[in-house]
Amino acid sequence: MEQLKMIKMLALGLAFLALMVYVKLSWPDATVYRPPRPYPASKNTFRTTEPPSFWTSLPRELANLTSLLYWPRTPGDGKDLLASTSPQTSTYYLRDPTQATYVLGDQLEATLVARDHRGRPKTHGGDLFQARLLGPELRAGVPGDVKDLENGTYLLTFPLLWAGRARVQVRLIHSSEAVGVLRRIWRENRATVNFRGYFRGLKGMEEVTICNVDPHATGAKGSTCQYRDEVSGELWFCAVPPTLPCSSLVGHSSGSYLKVTTRQEDQLLAWNVTDKLLPEGISPILIRPSATENISVALLPQQPCHPGLPSPKPSGFYYQNKWQSLACSARSFSSVDSILSCLAGHVIHMMGDSTMRQWWEYLRDTVPSLKPINLHSTYQVGPLMAVETARGIVLHWRAHGWPLRSSRTPVASLHSVAKELDGLAGGPRVVVVFGLGAHFTTFPPSIFVRRLVGIREAVMALLAREPHTLVVIKLANTGYKSVYGSDWFTLQVNRLLRAAFNDLPVAFVDAWDMTSSLAVPDNIHPKRLIVQNEVAVLLSFICPS
Repeated sequence: MEQLKMIKMLALGLAFLALMVYVKLSWPDATVYRPPRPYPASKNTFRTTEPPSFWTSLPRELANLTSLLYWPRTPGDGKDLLASTSPQTSTYYLRDPTQATYVLGDQLEATLVARDHRGRPKTHGGDLFQARLLGPELRAGVPGDVKDLENGTYLLTFPLLWAGRARVQVRLIHSSEAVGVLRRIWRENRATVNFRGYFRGLKGMEEVTICNVDPHATGAKGSTCQYRDEVSGELWFCAVPPTLPCSSLVGHSSGSYLKVTTRQEDQLLAWNVTDKLLPEGISPILIRPSATENISVALLPQQPCHPGLPSPKPSGFYYQNKWQSLACSARSFSSVDSILSCLAGHVIHMMGDSTMRQWWEYLRDTVPSLKPINLHSTYQVGPLMAVETARGIVLHWRAHGWPLRSSRTPVASLHSVAKELDGLAGGPRVVVVFGLGAHFTTFPPSIFVRRLVGIREAVMALLAREPHTLVVIKLANTGYKSVYGSDWFTLQVNRLLRAAFNDLPVAFVDAWDMTSSLAVPDNIHPKRLIVQNEVAVLLSFICPS
């Protein structure tokens, strides 16, 4: 009996000693700040429902994704390729064939009939068509509005904004059956790409695992390493390395594109039926000047460009290769001196993807006195910096952080937009520009919504502490046509972007309209002509007069 009591006392003593050792080793030194370490997370973490504040922090329109991202459904299973919409057999014609004259300021309307590869009219909507009115002689162009009547026909509407010759051009970007594939992939797949995380030990040993926005998409059979953005709360996951701790993550890069389509679905998304011109259905027209006004181009808005403007549809048009905004009185900034005068004394913070970096590159290459500073960073990710010391101009760019398809880069260089905004004081000489979307089309819409929650809160906080800060948002442009980054995905991303910030005093640059108005080759990285006009709109908000 006495021996049993001694054993119990010894066990309690050892337990207490172990507890004291644990406290001593784990208790932080009060004089040294130690950030929280990443920890293995259960796969169920990602499936927890969002707290009510997640949705209430956004406009009511964004909370209802079903309504915001509505697109007509496609009946059938899509296995009959010949039953899908064909660019060769679909036709369009004037809604009023008796109309003999066209006058500046009026509009042209046409009816489009979608047909399958057998020539049969479709009886449902859901196709993604792109329409525009072009004036080649005047280097003019404007996007047309395509209204899906959901019965196989579409109403095309074009504003007549210049006097001279014009012709209609219509492209089938994706058939409704192809859109059905994209919709399924976007809603059902956790990710269509993955990434690599590079872990390094104290002696230089490295281990590489798969990382992603969703723990299920890391390929991990057990728990995962979880990393939380300290400002936005967004999560990133990596499979646990074989021997190294989660805290040893030092590098990031692109991984692999995942196979997410069947053979039949690949046929619906093939190049020969994607982004194809329809046969010309309307002869070129001549737009005459108004009888009451001797002008050759539509009257443009007189109000200066400022944040909070309503967004007209279309947002503008090209005339003589210059973008004419229909929202405000945009300027051209055709000379280096005009750009320098506008930017003088300003600090510009650009954040986002490589299409945002094109703006930084355009200004660097156009203004000789704007000198880049070598920060010895990964060019694809940044940070990049250029300065003009005589006029006090500082120009920054950096990528938006995870998820980011890039070459290998230090994890420490990956900053979220919310984190960057949180570190800015703001002010009348500070301009914040961000554009993101292209790197989010490989994930379900909820991932992008989460990103917008954090950015919106950071923008609101920035404007609350310094209301005179100019915040400009670049919408995503056209360009991608694959299952990993289609224009259909981009269209949905832009809907979310607008809904998230429409009620805030911010400015928009409609890169979607600006890249879909001219008959130039479509590219995710637009040509210099487009970028020049996008930057001119930005400068018009910085220097409205």
